Amino acid sequence: MSKNAETARADSGMEHFGYRESLERGIGKFGSFAAGVSYISILTGTFQLFFFGFGTAGPAYLWSWPMVLVGQLAVALCFMELAAKYPVAGSVYNWSKQLGSRVVAWSAGWLMLTASIVTLSAVVLALQLNLPRLWRGFQLIGDGNGPYDFATNAVVLGTTLIVFTTLVNALGVRLMTLINSAGVFIELIAAVLIAIILAIHTVRGPQVFFSTNGYGAGDSGGYLGAFLVASLASGYVMYGFDTASSLGEETVDPRRTAPKAILRAILASFVIGGAILVFAILSAPDLKDPQIASSSGGLQYIVEQVMWGPLGKVFLVCIVVAVTVCALAVHTAAIRLTFAMARDNALPFGERLAKVNPDTQTPIMPAVIIGVIAALILVINIGQPKIFTVLTSIAVIMIYLAYLMVTGPLLMRRLRGQWPPPDLAAGGYFTMGRFGFLVNVLAVLWGAGMALNLAWPREAVYGTPWYNTWGAYAYTGVILGAGLLWYALRGRHSIGVLASHRQ
Repeated sequence: MSKNAETARADSGMEHFGYRESLERGIGKFGSFAAGVSYISILTGTFQLFFFGFGTAGPAYLWSWPMVLVGQLAVALCFMELAAKYPVAGSVYNWSKQLGSRVVAWSAGWLMLTASIVTLSAVVLALQLNLPRLWRGFQLIGDGNGPYDFATNAVVLGTTLIVFTTLVNALGVRLMTLINSAGVFIELIAAVLIAIILAIHTVRGPQVFFSTNGYGAGDSGGYLGAFLVASLASGYVMYGFDTASSLGEETVDPRRTAPKAILRAILASFVIGGAILVFAILSAPDLKDPQIASSSGGLQYIVEQVMWGPLGKVFLVCIVVAVTVCALAVHTAAIRLTFAMARDNALPFGERLAKVNPDTQTPIMPAVIIGVIAALILVINIGQPKIFTVLTSIAVIMIYLAYLMVTGPLLMRRLRGQWPPPDLAAGGYFTMGRFGFLVNVLAVLWGAGMALNLAWPREAVYGTPWYNTWGAYAYTGVILGAGLLWYALRGRHSIGVLASHRQ
């Protein structure tokens, strides 16, 4: 082993876990940044959810965008400290394991894993919102007039994308990083250009953001109730920045690279995504047009109206690219989390799931299994689209809960005077210093408040019958309960680093 390799190994953070290095370190600074940005995915999330936020609370729903940034930035800053200390695969799971109890760590990993798989299914459905707009030939099932044409076609397109992300992830991290980085570069350029062109075509002033515009009138909660529901559109977008740290074992100089990547990813997404949202509202020809608040219209509809000639189609191609790399990043993050838990024997068939292919230096079995499960979940969307909507919403809630299982134990460590460890500041790694306690408190309060807001039983969001309205509690309870049953019966007796992965 060369001197540089020995130095990199000594500074990898792996020594705290007793793992031997088995993944290839081929991700640089931009690749790490791109992993976080592609998971958040400015063009996927904003274009997929704009209609919901705008349709619920009107233009002023945009104030939820900076609100969500403040809360998620507090979480991200906590994660940056942890990434500077422990840049390992399955970051949320391994961080919680270092900070709290074993059952809390396993629960965080289980919630994050199941949520990530459902999220993959939700992301690939976005192809249906864009590809048929580019060319009618992408409507492979029926002509769009049948009751299940759109839903069935969405499953076909989505499954095709899942097959692609499975193959890319199976072929190695370098190919994944190359495609992801190229896609993010295209996405960022396109997002900036979309914002600029929309800004040039503004037809109204910013006063539209300072009025309720009649939304919420007559509702029991008034505009505040409508705003809290609409804020889900922003809350559903701005997460996943921890992907940069989950790829820490494959990143060069991860203790310095991953924290910076987390911060840059969330700030870039906020600035560029926020600019698109603001200027879209200011440039829309008619804000009362029902298509703007329709799932078949939304932000794509505004872009097509404002852009001249074929330019709107060009940007729709860029959105498809963004959806593709977002799906790739979500799939990649889920694979790394599966691998991280499996090498601790914290999942069934741990030895097989933790096996790293010697040629590609990547775990192939998790890539295939996650792809198959995500494709099967898509089938629910054909006959039960409301249940699928509930499941995807609950996936976001579970991710917020998993984040809480990190920020909560981290706050307890601070209260005991056990965090931050002295080697962070001494080594020049990221630390919040004296602001850490206040930021950590905000992260916990934000996580708990947002999880409650997301889970609040609303028929307008989750529909009926009662098990959908209360789905956040019912489905989360079933998923977590099933996982904890396995943990109680077998997991807690067998969890421990597999011999094949020990140093």
